[in-house]
Amino acid sequence: MSSALDFRPAAAPSPPRRFLSPGNSGLVLALILTCQLMVVLDATIVNIALADIKSSLHFSSAGLSWVVNAYTLTFGGLLLLGARAGDLLGRRRVFLSGIALFTLASLTGGLAHSAGELLAARAVQGIGGALASPSALALLMTMFPGARERTRAIGLYTAVSIGGAAVGLIAGGMLSQWASWRWVLFVNVPIGIVLLLLARPVLPETERRTGRFDIAGALTSTAGMTALVYGFVHAASDGWSNVATLGSFVAGVLLLAAFVLVERRAEAPITPLRLFADRNRSSSYVARLLMVAGMMGMFFFLTQFLRDVLGYSDLKTGFAFLPLTVMVFLASQASSRWLVELVGNRRLMIIGITFSTLGMLWLTQLGEHSGYLSLAGPLTVFGFGNGLAFVPLTTTALDGVEPADSGAASGLVNVMQQVGGSLGLAVLVTVFGSSSKSAAKHVDPSLTPAEVARHVFVTAADHAFWTATIFLVGTWLLVALAIRTRRPAPAMPDQEVELELALAE
Repeated sequence: MSSALDFRPAAAPSPPRRFLSPGNSGLVLALILTCQLMVVLDATIVNIALADIKSSLHFSSAGLSWVVNAYTLTFGGLLLLGARAGDLLGRRRVFLSGIALFTLASLTGGLAHSAGELLAARAVQGIGGALASPSALALLMTMFPGARERTRAIGLYTAVSIGGAAVGLIAGGMLSQWASWRWVLFVNVPIGIVLLLLARPVLPETERRTGRFDIAGALTSTAGMTALVYGFVHAASDGWSNVATLGSFVAGVLLLAAFVLVERRAEAPITPLRLFADRNRSSSYVARLLMVAGMMGMFFFLTQFLRDVLGYSDLKTGFAFLPLTVMVFLASQASSRWLVELVGNRRLMIIGITFSTLGMLWLTQLGEHSGYLSLAGPLTVFGFGNGLAFVPLTTTALDGVEPADSGAASGLVNVMQQVGGSLGLAVLVTVFGSSSKSAAKHVDPSLTPAEVARHVFVTAADHAFWTATIFLVGTWLLVALAIRTRRPAPAMPDQEVELELALAE
């Protein structure tokens, strides 16, 4: 019974949670999303500035695609090694190292005075992103263990991963228009510094583990993909029968075959082949690669269409992609918050990919006299489809992964995105180059040089968009035929539950 003479001390109020306290889930999520936005938009932020970079550093037309591919290849090729480094050395430590390297390379690239310096800086940027990104996603999976919270966090992560590509185009337009092309690289420096300052006290560290690094696997996979991409780009300028083109393809196939052999025998492979044993997971990896292959080529050619055919400025070109950005964000949030639960992963993927395919198919109707309204519709439909599809693609890729493989599985999600972008762009550049040569032979001689250039570009870009559409049709067929709906485990009767609990005790 309470009394006025009760001198027991009142319970001390719990201290307020500090903003920079370790494990602040809201701030951790913000840091992870900022990191992912920075490394993803750097795959596209240079697209708007390519024309300025070409004239400033004297790139050839075929070599210009390497400003994009030098980043995406090292990023995608070394992601799995970065994931392994996070597992062994501690994810916060590797995350901070990656951000520091990425920031320094961005500063160096912005100061570049030759094509070689810029390409080297872009490659080092990719290495930094490969260290930071998989550790960020693995930390996100650790911080949000609940199914509903994890799905929503993945929804935001997906919106940033896919929408970040379009955000990069908008940001690139603003920076190159108001400052110079160098600021598409300099902009990463203050963002990287803020991440370094906030991440150290907030991100939780994981325990260091003993193990080995699969250097042979990382080198053979990265070199193999680089050789394949080089072969496609070289074919665009020198033809398919060229010795260097054929040699690149042969080297790429041999290196990737060596990669598979290395992974089968490695004590600690960067790509545990058991991750591909699950049919749904392996199919989701390939589907992601094909979707991004079509998407990155679309960005590359639409940017040039807006600038060279419609005569848009850098700023106006960037904002032309706003419908895509908005629809990706809205659709991905709807997907993660209620559509996944309502419709199911497989059906939602099929619906989303259907919209994406229709949007790309619509782009094949662009002509020399098309206006912006001819672009706004396809961009809206394509963004809506991608926003719906990528959340269930991501959750399917990570479903049922053992904790020991979470870093590698998270890395593979990003690998497929980056490798898909590089290979897709290389293939579409090859199609574009071959179509350009053919179109140039059949132009009306009464046209002016400017009209000839527009006609050749639109004709070749149309063939590239048809190829991107084929990628998306392949994605739809893969999801529809290969991915299966998982049935929930049947509920046990009460007596069996009691027996299970008793045995566990």
